[in-house]
Amino acid sequence: MSKEKARKKRHKRIRSEIRGTKSKPRLNVYRSSKHIYGQLVDDTTGNVLASAKDKDIEKEIKEDNRKVKLAFETGKLLGKKAKKEGIKKAVFDRGGYKYHGRVKALAEGAREAGLEF
Repeated sequence: MSKEKARKKRHKRIRSEIRGTKSKPRLNVYRSSKHIYGQLVDDTTGNVLASAKDKDIEKEIKEDNRKVKLAFETGKLLGKKAKKEGIKKAVFDRGGYKYHGRVKALAEGAREAGLEF
């Protein structure tokens, strides 16, 4: 089984238990080799309430851990957008990825911006 198939299998297993609502949406993470994306999804209606991607960040970070720092900033941006929408709590959906590195940094950035999960 390839890494991508194994990740999709894990994600399917996780999604069978996690559901987002309007008051407590699902924070979905997608990580590619170059970028990271986060979305707050209301699963009852299928609407995306807020989203952020590392491409939205204007800062040019030129350090060793560039991708991790961009993921952290992306999480902060997503948390700020959630606050504007009146969202304080969310359910974290790691998308089948391990909870470390960029995925963990995005979650910590969202927490720092005031989002609880």
